[in-house]
Amino acid sequence: MDEMKAEARLGWLALALTPRMGPTRIARAVQRMGGAERVFSASLTELEGVGMPAESAQFCFDGRARAAAVEEAGRTAEMGAVFLTPDDEAYPGRLMEIYDPPPVLWVRGDASVLNRAGIAVVGTRQPSPYGAGMAEVISRDLARRGMVIMSGMARGVDTCAHKGALDAGGTTVAVWGTGIDMIYPKENKKLAEQIVAQGGAVVSEFPLGTFPAPQNFPIRNRTLSGMSVGVLVIEAAEYSGTRITARCALEQGRDVYAVPGNATNKNAWGPNTLIKQGAKLTATWEDVWEDLPSQVRLEVEERVGANESFSAGTASLFAGQAAEATPAMGQHERTVLAELRQDEALQLDDLIERLEPKMVSGEIFTALFELELAGRVKQMPGKNYVRSF
Repeated sequence: MDEMKAEARLGWLALALTPRMGPTRIARAVQRMGGAERVFSASLTELEGVGMPAESAQFCFDGRARAAAVEEAGRTAEMGAVFLTPDDEAYPGRLMEIYDPPPVLWVRGDASVLNRAGIAVVGTRQPSPYGAGMAEVISRDLARRGMVIMSGMARGVDTCAHKGALDAGGTTVAVWGTGIDMIYPKENKKLAEQIVAQGGAVVSEFPLGTFPAPQNFPIRNRTLSGMSVGVLVIEAAEYSGTRITARCALEQGRDVYAVPGNATNKNAWGPNTLIKQGAKLTATWEDVWEDLPSQVRLEVEERVGANESFSAGTASLFAGQAAEATPAMGQHERTVLAELRQDEALQLDDLIERLEPKMVSGEIFTALFELELAGRVKQMPGKNYVRSF
């Protein structure tokens, strides 16, 4: 890397660490100065002349900004991560299309995946079994077909989306509202490591050491939607961060998809309202795939080496092949499955009570075991069961 480019990258980082300098002010200052590297040689008057507050200009002029940037770059490299600026080829091109792209992105993992076509999957931290299942299944199916699954790695829908992509052997990106060295929530530490190990990435626009402050997450949401080609909403209450992400997506010209929910569930308000407002009603991966711009589908197909489009006709062929490969159910399995739903868990004792006239408990246990092996039923905590599809 030549010296001029290295100085420019350090300049972007210095500005990102300067007090009271947000994305818009930084972009304006760099444009007026003619390059981020100029922040290190400009006079105090020049710095204030490009729109910097006095406090910010002084921070840059007396060398504190450069010292902070050198230290931050060193810490980033020590943890095996990188930072990206708008001058870097690896910086996500789609982010450059939004009004206020982050001046710096900190990345752990494969930074190149940030430029691949991805769907952002967002939703409540407390999904129903139906919502959790839909997040996992749709993410898994899209990941199998080469789409990058992007989410915020929060509890609930986000976690299910990442896990679905990983289960498919696909690629997923977690966009954090903390520094990339501050895992949040803590229980997702293993998930974060899996994301990186499987060729994905953890990305943040916040410096190392940034704690999970509430004001950071709305900022994070506009980055998540900005990197994606579309946002899929799965269960969200009337007042939630998911609404912010959906609004950002619409303002950024991104497609919005929504999984319809049970009208009696408060978390169905978000997606159902979005559908009324024009979001694409989504029940399967095909609903997303068929609505993608043709150039995006072409990009994904070329990447996975597809010889033909995953059209609805192709999807039907795959469905037929899957049905042939799935073993037939016995009478006991069919009887048990008929009692279970996707959107509501049923406790084992209640299931046994319902089926008592037809089956003994041993037959129910055996049927549940077979259904779980076949992937038709999922056991939730507390011996609760739901249909997988």
